[in-house]
Amino acid sequence: MAMTMTQKILAAHAGLSSVKAGQLILVNVDRVLGNDITSPVAIREFERIGKTEVYDKEKVTMVMDHFAPNKDIKAAVQCKMCRDFCDKHEVTHFYDVGRMGIEHALLPEKGLVVPGDVVIGADSHTCTYGAIGAFSTGVGSTDMACGMATGKAWFKVPSAIKFVLKGKLNKYVSGKDVILHIIGKIGVDGALYKSMEFTGEGVSALTVFDRLTIANMAIEAGAKNGIFEVDEQTEQYIKERSDRPFTVYKADEDAEYDQTYEIDLSAIKSTVAFPHLPENTKTFDEIGEVVIDQVVIGSCTNGHYKDLEEAASILKGRKVAKRVRAIIIPATQDIYLKAMENGLLKIFIEAGCVVSTPTCGPCLGGYMGILAAGERAVATTNRNFVGRMGDVKSEVYLASPAVAAASAIAGKIADPSDICG
Repeated sequence: MAMTMTQKILAAHAGLSSVKAGQLILVNVDRVLGNDITSPVAIREFERIGKTEVYDKEKVTMVMDHFAPNKDIKAAVQCKMCRDFCDKHEVTHFYDVGRMGIEHALLPEKGLVVPGDVVIGADSHTCTYGAIGAFSTGVGSTDMACGMATGKAWFKVPSAIKFVLKGKLNKYVSGKDVILHIIGKIGVDGALYKSMEFTGEGVSALTVFDRLTIANMAIEAGAKNGIFEVDEQTEQYIKERSDRPFTVYKADEDAEYDQTYEIDLSAIKSTVAFPHLPENTKTFDEIGEVVIDQVVIGSCTNGHYKDLEEAASILKGRKVAKRVRAIIIPATQDIYLKAMENGLLKIFIEAGCVVSTPTCGPCLGGYMGILAAGERAVATTNRNFVGRMGDVKSEVYLASPAVAAASAIAGKIADPSDICG
């Protein structure tokens, strides 16, 4: 039976020769992930069912990234609960303050996911790892508990949508613009419980970091997962970070897809998602004057070094507009260190930005950048729902690092070409 990339990975992990869309299967997982918000619920469920040890202390991972460093007493209690659990069960991959980063940037960086893996995480943006050819998806905390206990998870095999990429991106256009373009095209439920599979010669024109951004936001189109074909770039990225053997799965030529879209990367323009849905996209020929109060550059979506480097290239020698607060959040400690060593932090600070420790922070309305009623923010984050970053009467505009940096300088949503020429 012909299968997609996702179906082949799931079949292999279920010990089956083939699977088909809609089939219920029990799958062996390669990694179980939780953070400081979702893990405490999973820990309580794990203990309630009477388990005394995790299925594999090397494959359970917890990252303290949402409210860490702790923003209040409740956050401190939750992190302590995770810390105590991981100490008790000798969990190898526990990442706390000083070692942590934003989970979906940290795991690939540490080489904890490789092509062909199955990863479940109690966070909706776990779909990020499809960028490197893994099947990864978000689950609830109860599923995380069962995963920690048994190393298994139930899935309904998803059908798939195929995205055939061609061409190359233009200057100041990045993976963020690609995924916003796609979500604007198909809608926030356009891939509901489906696999978004990316193929075509245009894949090689995207960096691994562009792909991480695109796969990260597959959930914003309702997808079960996003996944890219593995190429030489992927293999080089993995080999620099992991010595684990891996399996590359490629879709059969006659695999069945619900829809197929051709995406010409060269035709994509800088794109902004207006409030209050990621599908509410506009390009600069449709955007009027939108004055802003804050800019956030970071998150699991766009806190990679490449993102900071792009923002710094625009901010260098320029100043953040009066009354605009610009917050830069490197996604991991290693990214922070590299940005410091290469002078990016100096550029940000001289421009009038503040640089934060790695954290999810303002992305989910946690801390370090909460909006008041009536305020507007341009953010490189992944969601702009009502109240996502603060008061329900605030507004979040999703954009690329280039657009966010240009907007910080202009004091309004701005095209980087207008700032830099």
